[in-house]
Amino acid sequence: MRETYAHTAVLDLTGDERAPGGAITVALCGAYDHEPPCPLAAHQTVAVRDGDELRLRVLFAAEPADEARVRAGIDGALAAGELTGPDGVVTHWRLLRSGPAGIAAADAAHAERLRSS
Repeated sequence: MRETYAHTAVLDLTGDERAPGGAITVALCGAYDHEPPCPLAAHQTVAVRDGDELRLRVLFAAEPADEARVRAGIDGALAAGELTGPDGVVTHWRLLRSGPAGIAAADAAHAERLRSS
């Protein structure tokens, strides 16, 4: 049975704020666009600009045995520091920090949708 988890990261990024989320999707799903469900972990990435930093919050649902693999995929995608988007534009960033986070009360409904997807 899938459980829900949260992961946060902070990046120094100039360019398309959607690129790190795209990199995470490619790492976890193999492609930007794919038929549901996500093969490893249903997920959602929210990016919020905070001055020069981009704060990411990834909510995901995975089998408990796959949690470390999903987190490693997220960290690997972000540590790569770049993504060539579907439009051919390359976005660069620098990973400042990344790690597990708690599930917030505001995440409850979305966490349930991810868990059941």
